[in-house]
Amino acid sequence: MTDEPSRQSSLPEDSRRLSPNIQIYRPQLTSVLSIANRVTGVASFVGAVGLVAWLCAIAAGPVPYASARTILQSPGGQLLLWASVFAFFFHLIGGIRHLVWDTLHGFDLRSIYISGWSVVATSAALTLVVWAASHFAGGR
Repeated sequence: MTDEPSRQSSLPEDSRRLSPNIQIYRPQLTSVLSIANRVTGVASFVGAVGLVAWLCAIAAGPVPYASARTILQSPGGQLLLWASVFAFFFHLIGGIRHLVWDTLHGFDLRSIYISGWSVVATSAALTLVVWAASHFAGGR
């Protein structure tokens, strides 16, 4: 045995190799949808807080409601509303997908990709349906 320190401990701290996680793997549908499901969960919570703020403005009277309506009718407000509706549906449909997985069905690679793209397409379609219904019902 020698009294020399091991090679690994003699390397400077920042020259150690990192685990090859996101540096070498390209994103796949499953990983992107997993991250998106978490992000839309947080976005749905933020949207729910916005909904409560809007309800509080209604309850507070005509002046606060007029202010809230002005904000929501602005282009930025419309974008936030659209994003909140999409986030809600994406998270909801993704949750249903996970419920199906809890029954131990849909784990073959083909089913995973079909259900993944179905989550995206269904979320977009439901968002468009809600927006179309709101505009045709005079919600604009």
